[in-house]
Amino acid sequence: MRYLDEFSNPDLARRLLDQIHEVTTRPWAMMEVCGGQTHSIIRHGIDQLLPDGVEMIHGPGCPVCVTPLEIIDKALSIAEQPGVVFCSFGDMLRVPGSSKDLFSIKSAGGDVRVVYSPLDALKLARENPDKQVVFFGIGFETTAPANAMTVYQARRLGIDNFSLLVSHVLVPPAIAAIMESPTCRVQAFLAAGHVCSVMGTLEYPPLTERYGVPIVVTGFEPLDILEGIRRTVVQLEEGRHELENAYPRAVTAEGNKAAKAMLEDVFEVTDRTWRGIGMIPRSGWRLSERYQEFDAEERFSVTDIHTDESPLCRSGEVLQGLIKPHECSAFGRQCTPRNPLGATMVSSEGACAAYYAYRRLELVQS
Repeated sequence: MRYLDEFSNPDLARRLLDQIHEVTTRPWAMMEVCGGQTHSIIRHGIDQLLPDGVEMIHGPGCPVCVTPLEIIDKALSIAEQPGVVFCSFGDMLRVPGSSKDLFSIKSAGGDVRVVYSPLDALKLARENPDKQVVFFGIGFETTAPANAMTVYQARRLGIDNFSLLVSHVLVPPAIAAIMESPTCRVQAFLAAGHVCSVMGTLEYPPLTERYGVPIVVTGFEPLDILEGIRRTVVQLEEGRHELENAYPRAVTAEGNKAAKAMLEDVFEVTDRTWRGIGMIPRSGWRLSERYQEFDAEERFSVTDIHTDESPLCRSGEVLQGLIKPHECSAFGRQCTPRNPLGATMVSSEGACAAYYAYRRLELVQS
């Protein structure tokens, strides 16, 4: 409980807020990349305590939310096939595909299971050699090492009834895509500490130089985020654009070398489509040639599934930071966690889910 108490101290939070107010002389717009940071900001009302004009733009840092619709439909197609045990983290079961979700498949008799680790899925494969066990591997650089290790173990142990449906995405190319968008209003970024704990920070200085934006790596507790905002505002006010690590208890410049070596062995960089955003070049991973036999898309012949996003859901605009969740007319009305129109209302890291959990009464009634 140490960090829950130590990094939520209200007296220290007030001091940081006072410092932010003292240094701020003009409006600034910064983006927190991570959905976990978004939830912390909204839950604790941090955005409402900042100086007038300092805006937090919620970025596309929710792994469930950016998983493209065509990958969801591929997952549904695989999960419906006889003899398949389809394994996933719980958030993915409610994410809507073109016409249904994984819960619908499960309720219709499909063997869809919630697991807490990809290694749980590998264990199921060992225990059920007559079944094809598939794990839905989504997320940013944070979750990728465990998925890579699972495929590595499957190959080492000769478990040939296990495969991985891969939808991994990478943060630095997304930052570049955001900055190159003609609608971009972002002047600085709070980078996700858990991503940098794996990958390190060496990819970020080139981005600060190329786009002239400060990037501050920070954590997820209130004091972490406030310190990140304080450092960011100081840079903006001083006209600097540098990388700063405000999360040194978890992040080093080099990152986790063992995890990075595993990622380099199992995955290779590829173009990826982000839900609501579109294709970002070299923004994701796929299984490398050495591990192609564990690619669920190839094994179940679903590589040709392509879909179009529904025009009714504005989650893409939310993910790009163009609108806040409550600015969508369906928010809290036609779109709720029980009946979501988009993934941002489903995920525990989705911006729409955060606003619904902590702001819906004031926003829907207004």
